[in-house]
Amino acid sequence: MRKIKFYEAIKESQTQLMMRDKSIVTMGLGINDPKGIFGTTKDLNKIFGNKRVLETPTSENAITGIAVGAAIEGLRPIITHQRVEFSLLSMEQIINQAAKWYFLSGGKYKVPIVIRLIIGKGWGQGPQHSQSLEALFSHIPGLKVVSPSNAYDAKGLLASSIKDNHPVIFFEHRWLHNIETKVPKKLFTVPIGKAKILQKGKDLTIISFSEALVQVLRIRQILEKSNISAEIIDLRSLRPFDKKTILKSVKKTKKVLVVDNSWKSFGISSEIISFISENILNSLTKKPKRLGIKELPLPSSRSLAKECYLNTNEILDAIASLSGKKINRKVIKEFLLKNKDLKTDIPYKDFKGPF
Repeated sequence: MRKIKFYEAIKESQTQLMMRDKSIVTMGLGINDPKGIFGTTKDLNKIFGNKRVLETPTSENAITGIAVGAAIEGLRPIITHQRVEFSLLSMEQIINQAAKWYFLSGGKYKVPIVIRLIIGKGWGQGPQHSQSLEALFSHIPGLKVVSPSNAYDAKGLLASSIKDNHPVIFFEHRWLHNIETKVPKKLFTVPIGKAKILQKGKDLTIISFSEALVQVLRIRQILEKSNISAEIIDLRSLRPFDKKTILKSVKKTKKVLVVDNSWKSFGISSEIISFISENILNSLTKKPKRLGIKELPLPSSRSLAKECYLNTNEILDAIASLSGKKINRKVIKEFLLKNKDLKTDIPYKDFKGPF
């Protein structure tokens, strides 16, 4: 099976579905830019024309309202925001209109709209352009929220989101856009609401999503050489999340660590741990743990930013505490030496841009 990058998977999913369904339209600020929003919309206007690939002005609330109306009337709009913060200008339309029309109409009107929100740290973007606001949208009944961590799931989840008859918030971490994964060329779907067990284990369950999950996966070799058997779950969907898979895993391992992509307080990790505690608290042999970024607006300077984001040692310390096993310090030293030039605010070496 061929390998393609995350951004290529996003573009391919849109292209294949737009070829099959003329009701799908895509829009956003910079969508027809030569770089095509991290490459995800590059040249779509040349394939489908400017009536289906719409460059929009900086009027986020108005554009979202137009898209909601178009969805109610039978189209399937995709809106893309290059930064999640841009969507904040359209929250009234998302929360009070898109999320509620199906309910308000007694099921008569559906709102099949996808809103792609690009998140991510680094580049000195600072407190207003580098936030991960998944919890904000996951709080709202009527919205579905997904956050893929790899190209395979990006293609499949986007296809499911576009086909869904209700509004879906689709989070993309920009550090993932150039990471490659094996992806089928043919169109396929990944079900919304279904997590994926990436690695079976018995010592503890680690639950994560998006770029935070990648941080966990990068230390698997350290865990293996430290004789720690971790079961790793990629949530993929945040609302709804896969309760059955989580409970089954935690019942087996009896210990759980949730690695959040954002702040811990009132976040996705809080919700997951609350759910576990309400249902199988007596099955746990140790208190659940959660990790996230520091509870501060994210600084622009690299020297301050590196103190806010998660790092390898924090994750390993939490795993060691829960598993009751020591981490192989020699392996950590080798890992850190190999990644000594890795900056917390600059993407991994296998990330190549475009911004």
